[in-house]
Amino acid sequence: MVYKVIDLFAGVGGLSYGFAHDSNFQIIAANEILKPMATAYSLNHPTVKVYNKDIKDFSLDDLTNDFGIKKGDIDIVVGGPPCQAYSTVGKRLIDDPRGKLFQEYFRVLSEIRPKLFVFENVKGLLSIQNGSLFSQIISLFQSIGYNVKWEVLNAADYGTPQIRERVIIIGSLIDNKFEYPSPTHRSLDNTNLYNAHLKPYITLGEAIGDLPSIKSGEKCSKYNSAPQTEYQREMRKGATEELADHETPRNNEKLVKLMEALPDGGTPQDIPEELRPSSGFANTYCKLWWDKPSTTITRNLSCPSSSRCIHPRAARPLSTREGARLQGFPDTYIFYGTRSEKNLQIGNAVPTQLSSALKDSIKQYLENTI
Repeated sequence: MVYKVIDLFAGVGGLSYGFAHDSNFQIIAANEILKPMATAYSLNHPTVKVYNKDIKDFSLDDLTNDFGIKKGDIDIVVGGPPCQAYSTVGKRLIDDPRGKLFQEYFRVLSEIRPKLFVFENVKGLLSIQNGSLFSQIISLFQSIGYNVKWEVLNAADYGTPQIRERVIIIGSLIDNKFEYPSPTHRSLDNTNLYNAHLKPYITLGEAIGDLPSIKSGEKCSKYNSAPQTEYQREMRKGATEELADHETPRNNEKLVKLMEALPDGGTPQDIPEELRPSSGFANTYCKLWWDKPSTTITRNLSCPSSSRCIHPRAARPLSTREGARLQGFPDTYIFYGTRSEKNLQIGNAVPTQLSSALKDSIKQYLENTI
């Protein structure tokens, strides 16, 4: 059986990646408001109809007119409104104009009425208004007939070389027996009798160590070594000799000297005072660790003043391609636009390994219940 999928707030296709690479699922259509992201999605999913419009202008009518799809025909809807949609919302999410993105998502979900939905968001959603906002979200989904479960999942537990926790809500019209995927990997700092059989977390070095060495402001478009790890081989599957997006911004001399002085995993507190920045938060101007997973990748993956993103073995921030690797996107995956637009596409995505793990659990659930 082939399950029909709709991808909302699609980005470049991180959350739907697992479904796109399994012949038991067909992504019928996706909606994404940002033009560069919608273009990148189309380049990677040439058979999917991509609507590049505001969610308020997207409805079941689009699917009916273009595909003859009616309410209840779709099996799965994936996607969650960006976290900015909730940060200032008042006490009643469904009425507050600041909650408009969620309201539109809720409207589209009610119109399409899929058998199951996957709603992804940042962990911080749980604590807004001391948890009352999240309770409203769950109650609203339940009010239209969905059995709802939620978990906080860490992408590193499923083979992503990055610590990235996300809230995953699953709603089902069938029953409440969906089971979340079991972790496949574990932290070496947290080994016990119950998880000793799991693989160790994949480290940053294991993920990007085969990519050519470059300096601040440089670009390299050719591989110069063979893949050394299973992860690197997976990322390079199907790739030609051409390497895309392995480039970094040019940093000023003072910042380069700061980055040179930092030890592996180091912070400005580890370097001479005269090299330290005059301002910055606790996780800025910091190096990543070679032998650990990356910290959470953001749109600022090449901006040391905004996030911990300095390469452990080079005096520069991460390249765009290194950021993509840490999110699980293979080297054949295409990003579109300026470097900052590409970094946004990568930083906002759901890691592909987490998507694939969720897809496997959903597939097993549907096969056992439909």
